[in-house]
Amino acid sequence: MVAASLGRPGVLRGFLVVSLLISMRASAHAQGAGTCSRQIDEVLQEAVEKHRVPGVVAMVAWGDAVVCQAAFGEQYAGKGVPMAADSIFRIASMTKAVTSVAVMQLVERGHVKLDEPASTYLPELSDVKVLEDLDANGTARLRPPKTLVTVRQLLTHTSGFGYEFFDEKLSRYVATGGAPSLRPGGGGFLKAPMLFDPGTKWEYGTSCDWLGKLVEKISGRTLDEYFRQNIFAPLGMEDSFYNVPPTKQARVVTVHQRKDDGTLAENPPQEFKPTGFFGGGAGLYSTAPDYLRFTRMLLGGGKLGKTRVLQPETVALMGRNQIGNLTVTPLRSFAPQLARDRVPIPGLLDKFGLGFAVNTQPVQGGRASGSMAWAGVYNTFFWIDPARKTTAVLMMQFLPFLDDAATSLLEEFELAVYAK
Repeated sequence: MVAASLGRPGVLRGFLVVSLLISMRASAHAQGAGTCSRQIDEVLQEAVEKHRVPGVVAMVAWGDAVVCQAAFGEQYAGKGVPMAADSIFRIASMTKAVTSVAVMQLVERGHVKLDEPASTYLPELSDVKVLEDLDANGTARLRPPKTLVTVRQLLTHTSGFGYEFFDEKLSRYVATGGAPSLRPGGGGFLKAPMLFDPGTKWEYGTSCDWLGKLVEKISGRTLDEYFRQNIFAPLGMEDSFYNVPPTKQARVVTVHQRKDDGTLAENPPQEFKPTGFFGGGAGLYSTAPDYLRFTRMLLGGGKLGKTRVLQPETVALMGRNQIGNLTVTPLRSFAPQLARDRVPIPGLLDKFGLGFAVNTQPVQGGRASGSMAWAGVYNTFFWIDPARKTTAVLMMQFLPFLDDAATSLLEEFELAVYAK
C-alpha cells in the first residue's frame, strides 16, 4: 500500500517535502540554530546533555535585531523528534501579558478606565464576596469586600483573586465544593471568592481571566478573535492560538514531569480537543519566534517594524510600579507536582506594573532595573529590558514550575546574554 502510494507523483512530492522538513529540523537541532554566541549555546546544550532539561528553545533581540535563536534537545523524545525553533509550546501564564496588552488597547481607545470599578463592565463582579475563613467542618464565612475591585487592581494582581493551588484557604474551599476547581478547564473557577479586600495585598491569581472576560464584553469578540485581529495578525504571530490547527499539532512539544528520583519522565501526548473557553490567564500555545515578536513590540515602545500596537506612553506606564509599597512575594504551592513552594522567579522581581512583574534593582551581570518579566507554569520565561534594549525568551516544557534545573538555566542564560 505504501509503495503503491509513493508511486504517484503528487504523493511522492509530498513525501519528499516532509522528509526535507524533518531533515532541516534535525539540522537546526544539531547546530543549535547557529546564531547565538558560543557562551549561550554552551549553556543551553550542557543543560540538555546533562539531562537537566529535556529540551529548550531560546531567542534574544537587541534593539531591532534578533541576535540569537537556538534549539536543543527533543520536542518528542518518544519518537526522537528534535526540538526546533518553530516548536510549539504551552505558554500558560505568559498568556496574561497578551491579555494585559489587549486591555490597554481598550484603555487607549477610551472604552475602559483603569480606576473604574471592573463591575462597571462586568456586573457579575459586584456580587463577589471575600472568603474570611473556613471552620473545622469546612463551612465558609463570606462577606462583601470593603471596596469594589478596579481594572488597575486586576492588572496588578492586587484584586483579591487567587489560585487554589497557591493558596491554602482557597484550596480547602474548592475541596469542600465551595467553588469549581480550575483543573478541569472552562470558566467555572471564576465563581471562586476573593481572598482579601482589593488593593490590600499582592497575590497571584485569576485576575487576568476576569480581564479576558472584560475584553470580550467590551469588544464583542471572543478573546481568541480579539487577539488574532488586534495583536497576532498585526505582529505576524502566525503560530499563536488557543486551538492548535491540525496541520501544526505535530510541532507541539510534549510535557515532561520531574520524578521523585530527580529524573524526567515524558508524559503521553494528549489528544487535542478544541476549547470554547478562552482564558485571559492561560491557555495559549506559541513559539519562541512568535513570542519574541510580541516582546520586541513592547521593547520598541509598542511598535514592531511599521506596526504600532500600543502607544509609547502606555508601554512605559505598564512597566512602572503600580502596587506602591506592596511587594511581589514568592508563590506558595500546595501542588508540588505543579510548582515548587516559595521559590522566587529569577530576576529580582519585587514590584508589579500593568500586566508584568518589575525589578527595582538590577540583576548582577544581567538585566537592568525597570525590566518587565513573567513566566508560564511549564517553565517558559521572558524579560524585556528597556534600559539595555534587550529582550529574551526561554522556553522549556516540563513540571514542576521553578524546578531547580529550570531556574538555574534561566539564570545562566541571562548571564550569557549580557556577557561582554
